[in-house]
Amino acid sequence: MLKRPGRGIGMGSPQYDSLSDKMYRYRSVILVISIPLLLLTMVLYVMPPGGNLRNQLPRKLPSKTSYAVIFDAGSSGSRVHVFCFDHNLQLLPIGKDLELFLQVKPGLSAYAKDPRSAAESLTGLLDKAESAVPKELRSFTPVRVGATAGLRALEGDASDRILQAVRDLLKQRSSLSSRPDAVTVIDGTQEGSFQWVTINYLLGNLGKKYSDTVGVVDLGGGSVQMAYAISEAGAAKAPKLSDGEDVYVRQMNLKGVKYNLYVHSYLHYGLLAARAEILKVSEDSGNPCILAGYYGSYAYGGQSYKASASSSGSSVEECRRVVTKALKVNEATCSHMKCTFGGVWNGGGGDGQRNLFVASFFFDRAAEAGFVNPNEPIAKVHPGKFEEAAKRACETKLEDAKSTYPRVEEGNLPFLCMDLVYQSSLLVDGFGLDPWQEITLVKKVKYQNSLVEAAWPLGSAIEAVSSL
Repeated sequence: MLKRPGRGIGMGSPQYDSLSDKMYRYRSVILVISIPLLLLTMVLYVMPPGGNLRNQLPRKLPSKTSYAVIFDAGSSGSRVHVFCFDHNLQLLPIGKDLELFLQVKPGLSAYAKDPRSAAESLTGLLDKAESAVPKELRSFTPVRVGATAGLRALEGDASDRILQAVRDLLKQRSSLSSRPDAVTVIDGTQEGSFQWVTINYLLGNLGKKYSDTVGVVDLGGGSVQMAYAISEAGAAKAPKLSDGEDVYVRQMNLKGVKYNLYVHSYLHYGLLAARAEILKVSEDSGNPCILAGYYGSYAYGGQSYKASASSSGSSVEECRRVVTKALKVNEATCSHMKCTFGGVWNGGGGDGQRNLFVASFFFDRAAEAGFVNPNEPIAKVHPGKFEEAAKRACETKLEDAKSTYPRVEEGNLPFLCMDLVYQSSLLVDGFGLDPWQEITLVKKVKYQNSLVEAAWPLGSAIEAVSSL
């Protein structure tokens, strides 16, 4: 044992070290050992009885993959999209495809007076969408219902009551992650922004400079959107709008790049809503856009409009005159440097608009009119093609239309001349495109050797999964 010279009795006598002396001598070693032990004791003290550290950690997604379920509640029908992403936000297959896509008709707006039936119209889509998500991931999977122009056009509190019925349906029937604010009427600028994100994501353009992205025109049933990226200088020139109006430019940060996105939505100018606007021009008289031989009415947004052919039949020239009046091409005052129809600022143009992808009803009517292959996902055309197709359609009598246009649904046949003239006029007279400018009609986009619907829900899904 250690000993040291003693103090007090007999200086030469040996004396053992006391405990306190030893603690003082090895104080640094004791300190190093005691701190970790003290911390461990504190952790064990605050832990609930029977608990363990693993159970106290924040809840995390039990997989490297994530899913999103997005309902597109449009004016012409309801559609559901289910997407699966890896941790890098790359799409993964669901079965043989890169998405599950299903649809039903009519849309929620057709049930304006019966909210419960509106919600129940989604049950089949919801059940199939949920079954595509693994059980252990369902409570982590966001479900969104984005109602578009059809519900925006309903009067009174009809849209609010329908949306609440849908929220109740999700709460009672689904195990997916649903928040009340995830069931809503999305505004047109959101729809246009999501569509732009979708197409540029699928093309692999996100993360590149704005001039390498493509612009988008999306023609739905109730509204039409234009969206394209513009320069910083162009964004600085955007007109200042009054309170309550949608801004013209939205900033988006995607894959490390900030984009200034010009986006504008034109309510009442989707294909189905535009029919009502065109019929309003002719009021109770015959309309030159209706195929000869049809005498009836057209219902939209809870209202009915007279829809009968003029005595001289349909005519491209006369129909275009009525259409441009409905678009207010020459009536609205343009207070900006350059406008589209209705006095709306056009964004200034530029490289981001040079390559236009035109979606939804543009593709559908082109395929039905026979100038693009319905089995191909995209087609390169020019706006003048719609006018050429319109001339042929407007010369057709209703009694011959079914055999001439077998792909057109019977209810749309009387309006085929109107639809094609409207699409031609919208692009050329409304948006100011050159009739011979090449545009891309798009239904689906090839992505990793698969075809994906070129629709706004993918953009919404990317945002939903990014916020998990």
